Amino acid sequence: MVSRFNGEVTGRLLDSALEELEARGVEAGSVTVMPVPGAFELPLAAMALAKTRRFACVVALGCVIRGDTPHFDYVASEAASGLQLAAIETGVPVSFGVLTLDRADQAEPRYDKGAEAVRTALEMADLFSNLRAAAAR
Repeated sequence: MVSRFNGEVTGRLLDSALEELEARGVEAGSVTVMPVPGAFELPLAAMALAKTRRFACVVALGCVIRGDTPHFDYVASEAASGLQLAAIETGVPVSFGVLTLDRADQAEPRYDKGAEAVRTALEMADLFSNLRAAAAR
C-alpha cells in the first residue's frame, strides 16, 4: 500500500520497494499496489488486504512531515499502532515503511526505506511460512 499524500516522497519509496521485490525474484504479477489517500488510511487498507488471505505479507509506505500543529503526532502514532494491530489481528506480517520527518528535505536519504520495508516483510513472511510448515509435521 502506498499513501498518495506527500506523493513525491511516497512515489520514491514505492520505486525503491518495487525494485527490491524485482531484485528478490518476486514476480510483478504477484504484487498488488493499493494507493490510499494518506498515512492515516494505511492501517485500514492493511487490515483489508491481510484479511483476504491472498498475501503472504503487506508493505505499508507513507510519509508524514511535521508541521506547526500536533496533527503530525496523531497521524504518525495512529499509522504505527494501526499497522501493528492489523498484523497482530490477522497474523499476516505488515511492514512499516512510513517516513516520519521533521522536514521534507530529510526524505531523500531515506528513499531506500521502501526496499528495507520489503526486506522486512519478506523475511517475516518466510518466518511464518517456516513456522506453519514445522507445525504441520
